[in-house]
Amino acid sequence: MPRLITSADWNRIERGLTQRITALNLFLRDIYHEGRILSDGTVPREIVYSCKHFRRQMRGLQVPRNVYVAVVGSDLIRMPSGEFVVLEDNLRVPSGVSYMLTNRRVMKRIFPNLFRRQGVRPIEHYTQALLSTLRSLSPEGRPEPTIVLLSPGVFNSAYFEHAYLARQMGIELVEGRDLVTHDNVVYMRTTTGLRRVDVIYRRVDDDFIDPLAFRSDSVLGVSGLFNAYRAGNVTLANAFGTGVADDKALYAYVPKIIKYYLDEDPILNNVETYLLMDPAQRDHVLQNLDKLVVKAVGESGGYGMLIGPHSTSAQRQEFHDRIVADPRNYIAQPTITFSRAPCFIDDMLQPRHMDLRPYVLFGDKVTIVPGGLTRVALRRGSLVVNSSQGGGSKDTWVLNQ
Repeated sequence: MPRLITSADWNRIERGLTQRITALNLFLRDIYHEGRILSDGTVPREIVYSCKHFRRQMRGLQVPRNVYVAVVGSDLIRMPSGEFVVLEDNLRVPSGVSYMLTNRRVMKRIFPNLFRRQGVRPIEHYTQALLSTLRSLSPEGRPEPTIVLLSPGVFNSAYFEHAYLARQMGIELVEGRDLVTHDNVVYMRTTTGLRRVDVIYRRVDDDFIDPLAFRSDSVLGVSGLFNAYRAGNVTLANAFGTGVADDKALYAYVPKIIKYYLDEDPILNNVETYLLMDPAQRDHVLQNLDKLVVKAVGESGGYGMLIGPHSTSAQRQEFHDRIVADPRNYIAQPTITFSRAPCFIDDMLQPRHMDLRPYVLFGDKVTIVPGGLTRVALRRGSLVVNSSQGGGSKDTWVLNQ
């Protein structure tokens, strides 16, 4: 059962996400250079500098084309009013796009005539759009860049996606052991010798990507990669240090960030968010844990989260103690009754909660394929749609009308 989105709704989503990624790229450049938004007090320094994803090594470093975030997957939910709002942003290594593409391929095989009649907008060009975006970010003087996809390896839960995207783009899928640096240049080992690498689409987190610059115990990365990056000899998508902009505490400031850099009101609103470093907001949350959703700011995949109405007293007490011990590490939001869609489960149609993750590409232009990954909470009554927590997915049809 596909999820349907009208042309009018999609146009608003597209404009809102374009605005959002543009502002977040400007924000990342600012905090790693002049820091104007911090000096002006629009975003507190403490929020940025206490974020575990803030990389001091990136201070003053010039990023190719000033593009910090080339691939974004923002999670949207539809409110009872019909309005789409942003639940969170994923700016480090957003995953799931292969499921969007695979869902579409399966649906077109099952319902070929229905696609032709309904005027569903195509998404199959995503991988070529991604390849074009990566090419546009290649270092100066490399008109025919060699692009690779860097994966943690076969034991990673998203390895299927890594292999799928590399195959669809016609680029090499590599692991850290396949790459080597020499004189601040990255090379790929091949059967015919070393071959220079210009652009790396990375699916490895900052902490593990270069043992010389970050975690010394990592066996997944490439020693010397950060020095090659700093020298401007290789481009990484996404850049180091982008995780500060998808910190769930920083999320609360995105409307102010949009206003600061673009002098525009946000087209897509945020969900109301409580920052637990503030004593008044913290006290309110601690007294209402049974009504709120509490999230760890640096976690993903549905981990580190308390859904108050579905929690036990023991779980609420555990989160109470965690918040008191480390309020910076948590935010809280109202428990939202977001939209549901019919799903064919146990031989019958049943309603399930869902969200939407469109994929945004930012290079020499902004590209958003019409659709995205609709994630579905397969358990009855559940609000958790993450695949790692038992969620499923749907094909998303953006209609021409």
